[in-house]
Amino acid sequence: MQRYAAAVVALAGCIAGLADAQEQEAPLRIAASSFATVEVHINARPIGHRWFEEDAGLNGPSRIAIAYGQPHARGRKVEGGLVPLDTVWRFGANAATTLHSDVDVTIGDLAVPRGDYSLFVLYTAAGWNLIVNTATGQWGTDRDAKSDLGRVRLAARPLAEPEETLTIHLVPESARPTSGYAELRGTLRIKWGRTELSAPWVVKR
Repeated sequence: MQRYAAAVVALAGCIAGLADAQEQEAPLRIAASSFATVEVHINARPIGHRWFEEDAGLNGPSRIAIAYGQPHARGRKVEGGLVPLDTVWRFGANAATTLHSDVDVTIGDLAVPRGDYSLFVLYTAAGWNLIVNTATGQWGTDRDAKSDLGRVRLAARPLAEPEETLTIHLVPESARPTSGYAELRGTLRIKWGRTELSAPWVVKR
């Protein structure tokens, strides 16, 4: 009986030691991509064909927002590499990049009614296009072309220094910077690798 009890104790010690070893061997990890959002807030809400002004707050009353997974280059080629040539790209990492707008907006020359959308990018030898898709909630590689609302031609310019992380900006146009107010329009700017892409956006009134 004593030998049995000793064997049980020894076995328990081995199991505990194995568990400790497994805990020590399991590496602490962080996702290879991050998540970001960019938003523009408007101090009015459109209801029907009328605008109702309110004080702008951190949560509205109206907003244009883009949420996206941020891939990082980590020494890899972006244009023609992570962003493939002649293939629709997921425009970010993981889940599809989303556009939410409480207002009707025009991006480039594409009219985008208020609502929710997914965004993709097509890079070709002829240039860059932003694809606005009416489906939402899908993985970034699951685009249904039949749900495309349309495409926006993006202007491209080279960056003096490469951008490590995909970064999206919604920059309001501020013709009178000392007033603290901006116009109901601006520029969508996208930076990654050695390229900056842009297109104008305008809120429809």
